[in-house]
Amino acid sequence: MNARQAQSLRVFDSLTPNTILSLISRSTSLSQTQQVHAHILKTGHSNDTHFINKLLSLYANFNCFANAESLLHSLPNPNIFSFKSLIHASSKSNLFSYTLVLFSRLLSACLLPDVHVLPSAIKACAGLSASEVGKQVHGYGLTTGLALDSFVEASLVHMYVKCDQLKCAHKVFDKMRERDVVSWSALTGGYSKKGDVVNAKMVFDEGGKLGIEPNLVSWNGMIAGFNQSGCYLEAVLMFQRMNSDGFRSDGTSISSVLPAISDLEDLKMGVQVHSHVIKMGFESDNCIISALIDMYGKCRCTSEMSRVFEGAEEIDLGGFNALVAGLSRNGLLEEAFKVFKKFKLKVKELNVVSWTSMISSCSQHGKDLEALEIFREMQLAKVRPNSVTISCLLPACGNIAALVHGKATHCFSLRNWFSDDVYVSSALIDMYANCGRIQLARIIFDRMPVRNLVCWNATTSGYAMHGKAKEAIEIFDLMQRSGQKPDFVSFTSVLFACSQAGLTEQGQHYFDSMSRIHGLEARVEHYACMVSLLGRTGKLKEAYDMISTMPIEPDACVWGALLSSCRTHRNMSLGEIAANKLFELEPKNPGNYILLSNIYASNNRWNEVDKVRDMMKHVGLSKNPGCSWIEIKNKVHMLLAGDDLHPQMPQIMEKLRKLSMDMKNSGVSHDTEFVLQDVEEQDKELILCGHSEKLAVVLGILNTNPGTPLRVIKNLRICGDCHSFIKFISSFEGREIYVRDANRYHHFNEGVCSCGDYW
Repeated sequence: MNARQAQSLRVFDSLTPNTILSLISRSTSLSQTQQVHAHILKTGHSNDTHFINKLLSLYANFNCFANAESLLHSLPNPNIFSFKSLIHASSKSNLFSYTLVLFSRLLSACLLPDVHVLPSAIKACAGLSASEVGKQVHGYGLTTGLALDSFVEASLVHMYVKCDQLKCAHKVFDKMRERDVVSWSALTGGYSKKGDVVNAKMVFDEGGKLGIEPNLVSWNGMIAGFNQSGCYLEAVLMFQRMNSDGFRSDGTSISSVLPAISDLEDLKMGVQVHSHVIKMGFESDNCIISALIDMYGKCRCTSEMSRVFEGAEEIDLGGFNALVAGLSRNGLLEEAFKVFKKFKLKVKELNVVSWTSMISSCSQHGKDLEALEIFREMQLAKVRPNSVTISCLLPACGNIAALVHGKATHCFSLRNWFSDDVYVSSALIDMYANCGRIQLARIIFDRMPVRNLVCWNATTSGYAMHGKAKEAIEIFDLMQRSGQKPDFVSFTSVLFACSQAGLTEQGQHYFDSMSRIHGLEARVEHYACMVSLLGRTGKLKEAYDMISTMPIEPDACVWGALLSSCRTHRNMSLGEIAANKLFELEPKNPGNYILLSNIYASNNRWNEVDKVRDMMKHVGLSKNPGCSWIEIKNKVHMLLAGDDLHPQMPQIMEKLRKLSMDMKNSGVSHDTEFVLQDVEEQDKELILCGHSEKLAVVLGILNTNPGTPLRVIKNLRICGDCHSFIKFISSFEGREIYVRDANRYHHFNEGVCSCGDYW
């Protein structure tokens, strides 16, 4: 205690109780309050309820709840005023659990709350979404008659709305003697936010009969509520009605309706609102600028989107984030990168949304290495990632089988308690499945405290990709037994699993059950799975008949599934039909020409092969080069077919030749059928040696310890010769080798592949 404080206490010693009460009332700081408190303790007035209640009120006003709690405990006989200020202050400070504890203690002391205390307790129930406790408080209010107070009634309406108990809110509102615009707006906003269009409009339209005139808050609540619940058209119609009724919209109205227009992709309406923004003079409102940029981006009007961005006097991070997302959404990733780098130099620091937006853009557009690099930069910039960042980064790790990076991201999510987030867990399942660790994906799934449809589908899809049809079907059936209804993605995954395993009867059963049991009409992707399933088992005519009788127009996926099956079974007649359809649907896809060329080559129709290649040259197409990725010592290597740029290429080719010789000596020869060129046999073997998956596997052997598993990703389907070669290597080198091609995972171990040579 310093000299000044000591002198203050000596002055207090000579004061009368009434003077002390006056000083308490005039206390303007926490230190003054503590001095008065110390004097009361010294002079023996600590049992004086009147003094203590005054001090409690002050401590509550200063949010010093620890001191207030100590005082409350010291009172032998607290009264309603002892609790009143503390309950009000804790509720105002959003300490809702503490508010309810205080309210419970008040009742336990057999004290009757008044109409000022009860609303604070009701607000606490709303803040905690504790509807059952709220109903108990409501019941107490009815028993004591306090619930008839208009202020209490209004609090109950708001509480039930926030707790999503709209029927209860409506009942309270109907019984209110003085129905005001605030409670009415809360109820209409609650219905609109829930997407209950009928009740929202009914209550809103009945306002006039009740003598309630809507204000700006009422209109904005309806518009924002409809937008949040996905009733985008209703949000736009409410905005139009608001303006036609003569209400002047503000920034909140416009910021709420523009996202709805974005999701409707109604460019015409968006332009009209933009004109309204200019007319009303809202061009400097950053929230509106961000919403306009987002709207033009979703309406695929990138030039106008950029014009809004460049024309703004001052752009905040929200506008920048909207521009980056809009450019990425429209495939303009390079432009998004330029904006990102330029803006990064202008501001001191970007926020987590900015970094996450770029990571997501890269991950969605095949720039997975760039996504990992941006995440590294984000950490160097000391911007803390959130659960959304992790959910966006994990797919990039899975896309290129960067298992080490994926595990590091998993550890980061564990340290920061993100792993309990259902979307992070679903992304982890997908990442581990894509990296070949389906067992780890299943462990993540089994440990999830709460599951949603996304994680069920990720697990089913993971098993399907690994050719584990039995496990995929088990998860699909378990999902339904747990009460989760399958959606279109669920059926795509289980049908794909049946296709990979050749389970024709089971696949047909699930396909038929979509509409018969679940009321889902099959989409083109489901027909594509069925065509692939029938085609793989050699039932090409049945597959073609299914396409011919489809109730919807078959797309490139469906015809592509048939063409691929025709390649497997060397069926030229149906292959030509499928290819010609694909040439119409996808004139710029070189893969279709290559597949038809492969069919001709496998039947030694070299003239037709030349014709197909001439067609490709005529339309300016070339074959997509085979490309493979392998992660070695935390670094991802990319190898192209026939490429000699990798620094270890001489060692790779030397090791490859040695392994080829070992393979021949063991009685296994190269399958030159998969060289679709009319060249000598020796040249065919040389061509096969340049396939990217072989190069990647050999690079892994050269740079890892014996027995270390290898994981390779390839952009195309693995050819039969590479499949035989890697089977041999897995046995000869004693390695587990995982290869994910464009269609599925192949797990090679001891000379056997998990696909059973059926892919």
